[in-house]
Amino acid sequence: MGNTILVFMGNLGFPEFIILLILVGIPGILWIWALIDLLTGRFANSIEKLIWLVAVIFIPFLGALLYILIGRRQKIRTANV
Repeated sequence: MGNTILVFMGNLGFPEFIILLILVGIPGILWIWALIDLLTGRFANSIEKLIWLVAVIFIPFLGALLYILIGRRQKIRTANV
């Protein structure tokens, strides 16, 4: 039984790789992007930052997606001089 699982995992073809990329890679990149943006950003209220952090960590894909769509607007904008 153990050998068949290893053989199956070793025979990933192009379609399986694309499916794996869509199901794991893209949400993973989105989660990392949201987490880095959240941790490096400045918020007017530290409670908002904490709530977004909890949402992104404990609800990974949905929390990251909501943060990128809604939460990024709540950050303090700094003027580039």
